[in-house]
Amino acid sequence: MKYFFVSVCLFGIVSFGFGQELANAPKPFGPIPTQKQIDWQEMEFYAFVHFSLNTFTNKEWGYGDESPELFNPTDLDVRQWARIVKESGMKGIILVAKHHDGFCLWPSAYTERSVKNSPWKDGKGDLVKDLAEACKEYNLKLGLYLSPWDRNHAAYGKPEYITYFRNQLKELLTNYGDVFEMWFDGANGGDGFYGGANETRKINTLTYYNWDETYKLIYSIAPKTLVWGVGPSEARWIGNEEGRAGKTNWSTLRQKDELAGKVHYTEFMSGHEDGEKWVPGEADVSIRPGWFYHSVEDDKVRSLDEMVDIYYESIGRNATLLLNLPVDKRGLVHENDEARLKELVAVIKSDFKKELLAGTKAQASNIRGNNSDFGPQNLIDGNKNTYWATDDKVKQASVEFTFKKPMAINRLLLQEYIRLGQRIKSFSVEANVNGQWKTIANETTIGYKRILRFDRVTASAIRVNILDAKAGFVISEIQAFNAPIFVKEPQISREKNGLVTIKSEEGSTVYYSLDGKNPSTKSELYKKPFIYNKAVEIKAIARNEKEKINSAVKTAKYGVSKEKWNIVSVSSGDQKSAERIIDGNPATDWGFGNDKDKLPQTITIDMGEELKIKGFTYMPQQIGNNLNLISNYEFETSLDNVTWTKQSEGEFSNIKHNPIEQFKTFVAIKARFLRFTATAGVGKGQSVSIAEIGVVE
Repeated sequence: MKYFFVSVCLFGIVSFGFGQELANAPKPFGPIPTQKQIDWQEMEFYAFVHFSLNTFTNKEWGYGDESPELFNPTDLDVRQWARIVKESGMKGIILVAKHHDGFCLWPSAYTERSVKNSPWKDGKGDLVKDLAEACKEYNLKLGLYLSPWDRNHAAYGKPEYITYFRNQLKELLTNYGDVFEMWFDGANGGDGFYGGANETRKINTLTYYNWDETYKLIYSIAPKTLVWGVGPSEARWIGNEEGRAGKTNWSTLRQKDELAGKVHYTEFMSGHEDGEKWVPGEADVSIRPGWFYHSVEDDKVRSLDEMVDIYYESIGRNATLLLNLPVDKRGLVHENDEARLKELVAVIKSDFKKELLAGTKAQASNIRGNNSDFGPQNLIDGNKNTYWATDDKVKQASVEFTFKKPMAINRLLLQEYIRLGQRIKSFSVEANVNGQWKTIANETTIGYKRILRFDRVTASAIRVNILDAKAGFVISEIQAFNAPIFVKEPQISREKNGLVTIKSEEGSTVYYSLDGKNPSTKSELYKKPFIYNKAVEIKAIARNEKEKINSAVKTAKYGVSKEKWNIVSVSSGDQKSAERIIDGNPATDWGFGNDKDKLPQTITIDMGEELKIKGFTYMPQQIGNNLNLISNYEFETSLDNVTWTKQSEGEFSNIKHNPIEQFKTFVAIKARFLRFTATAGVGKGQSVSIAEIGVVE
């Protein structure tokens, strides 16, 4: 490909005002965002807080029959939440004001199921008010989550419930100042307490709430509030609860089709190139496996590796990032969560410490009307309201940045000027290394922000080629950085017989400890797999010896190894292959139940010796498109395989969208035999699977 570049002098640049309002300026193309949506997207990173009755009942979804008197935090401090959020670079907090169990964190005038009937502050507290004040103090924006589904309310599913729901909306939107986002969960209808009816109620999510009227109500009270989720929303769920957008991510959506039930949620990851409505994506994820606090997850905070990937695959892929902090029973963000956030902030700050394109020579193959006001110098002037624009019919063009001397880079940030729409369909990036152009990236969409990570190159110039676009394109920012090498945590696994294997990236060495202390280069050097079949906490670090940089600490806890475990019986399926669920490998799984052998289906395990246990774990199938998830269960224990005691039963809440290891705890007991029964599958499926069954010691 040949390039003809128009050089632009970097001196005497005029900084234009809002929107670069000049003669011959590009016209908007396709759907465009409102100012509210732009302000929202520019927040980029904000917090979710799940804290309610579920925190005290150790549930993810309350059934609706839990007593408000259980809500009694000992050291509740919303200023601590706000401080941690602010220090983490987040711009706001969305509080779950009412979850599916119907308990309200404010003294609602329309129900007795609220903080006014809890021991906290002698029933005189208002958590929404307290948090609103803390957000103002720390210059954070307040958002609110109100579950449309209410498993407690007797009228749920009937027309009168909608009046109740809207009355609570009015309370939240009129009593606590500006609300930047109103968050409506998509979980609606199912079993619940419903005022004592204890039944399953089905509703049509698209019609029951009359979302058009509900939205009109919201905007009449709070026009500055962006509404997320169901109905004719202004922002969309990203289609998973992993905090990750698709590599291709359009801010547009065929919302008419969505509201007609013609769009599957998996399409939300990428949006629709031909969407008629601007509905950008929000990527939500919890810093722990669950959304509410569970003490058993204190050592299961997401790794630093995963948190960094989430940042780049949400904000770096044209989405906002909504990170959940499950406040604990004290009413505080847990120390482990805060520590991980500090590590994340340190990495992001170091990755973007110094921008490298400012001061380079910028030249482009096409400039709109050959007018330097639309030239490539606008990409590196630090002004978000100026841009490089091409002629309307130009859908391919390149911009090149020449360094004064070769520079090492491994990050590139690009931003379209979205006030005029999202236009770019594909682009590539080249680096001039030793006089030769080398392609270092081939990508699709950009949108509000796209951040690329690639192997470090030392280049004399960088070239961005727009390969295809809907129309002449408008780009406001391109930046380059040289981030420090990021050393990924090692991976620790232990087989059924106690064989421990620790793997790391090629070129890294591993140091580990077995005494619970954080390892260093003075700790044991990992050379090969070893046997350790006792209960143990293994900690390990990987080290890049060349850069002298360590990874974060990887921790893995194990009880006594499963070498003595055996499958005693299965109610259906192949008993021999059922050994996969106790082999210590979550990548293997076993299925049972089918249209002939319908649920419930049971498996019995002999641990080979009496153990004192206080819970069990269920790891769902992890590989494949159809995971055959179990939604409801029973778990029993026995000392002799004759007399059985039921220790736990219920549902694996939200497992459909969050298919992670499930932990269920109970009062510690002695047991040798375990009996696990799958009583129901997600989507009423009769075939279910298990990757691993374990116990909590």
